Amino acid sequence: MLLLVLSALLLLFCNLDVWYFLRGVQVFVEAWFLPRIEDILAEQSIDGMVLPHDLDYLGHMNNSRYLRECDFARFHHYMRNGLFMASRKLGAKMVVGASTIRYRRSLAFREAFQIRTKVLGWDEKAFYLEQRFVSKRDDFVSAVMLCRQNVVGSSPESIIEFIYKKQIECPQFPEELKHWISFISASSQALRAESGLEDKNKRHGSTPLGLLYTTQNWLCFH
Repeated sequence: MLLLVLSALLLLFCNLDVWYFLRGVQVFVEAWFLPRIEDILAEQSIDGMVLPHDLDYLGHMNNSRYLRECDFARFHHYMRNGLFMASRKLGAKMVVGASTIRYRRSLAFREAFQIRTKVLGWDEKAFYLEQRFVSKRDDFVSAVMLCRQNVVGSSPESIIEFIYKKQIECPQFPEELKHWISFISASSQALRAESGLEDKNKRHGSTPLGLLYTTQNWLCFH
């Protein structure tokens, strides 16, 4: 019987990232019992430490681990400010549409850090967030990530109004976020041109989605 159980566990761990799901449950439970954050623009932080399974061959935190930790930090953030439960009740899903991370200094083994997450703004399709890895050793920002969280089946405005029972004005986007969104839109248009979608849209007289998205965001910026 013991051999059967061990074999089942081995099969489970070989085919599923079990630690990922266990960590997700941990974050959910922790956020559930913490006080609610009423300000959607408020920065929130969670603590972390570089453990052996986070390391690369150089003894630093693996680049992919930063993105993984950002996933958990965003989930924690959405749980505490109400975005997660509100989107569920509205039948919406929030999926990552784009992310860019900049590494400034590596995190070493057993180095403690914070992930500080905040919503920078939103438009008719997505929330935009900034996430910073801050070393507890000297408060140095070791890495910073920008993320576009697309809302499928609803809109950011609808979710915000559902939570706060009123409309909240989107803050002006920081300059670096404007440049980042322009880069995403340019990349999207280039890929559409490569695949021939631009020509198809021109033949049918429709506006390319990338161009429409850029125009809508430009209006939000100003």
